[in-house]
Amino acid sequence: MASTIQLTFDAADPGALSAFWIEVLGYRLDAPPPGFDTWEEALDAFGVPPERRNDASACVDPDGVGPRLFFQKVPEPKTAKNRLHIDVRTAVDLRGDERMAALETECERLVALGATRLQRHEPSPPTSHGFIVMADPEGNEFCLD
Repeated sequence: MASTIQLTFDAADPGALSAFWIEVLGYRLDAPPPGFDTWEEALDAFGVPPERRNDASACVDPDGVGPRLFFQKVPEPKTAKNRLHIDVRTAVDLRGDERMAALETECERLVALGATRLQRHEPSPPTSHGFIVMADPEGNEFCLD
């Protein structure tokens, strides 16, 4: 049996963080369990009280290629730099000024969604074609590559 991966985020607001990454990656909310048309219907049937309905959220690649992203509510805030981060690959085939301009355009879009721009790294061939370090709305670092 083939294995797959899921990326799991600790979050203060799983629903909002899931909505952010849906916009970044073009993902969609994970479908409700079989037999239910909506998550509300499923959560009602499972007896989940309203105050617990934002304890988790998940989104998936509509094409089934990328990993599932799972967001789980935790009580503590993020306190240190990520030891693992996501590279959002938006300018893979571009180089030089064209690449950096494309990254800047995507950076502006993501800032409008709630991301924070942290640092721009200029191209340094052959090891780097340039990238922008960002953070999602809860401070998780990622790179525009």
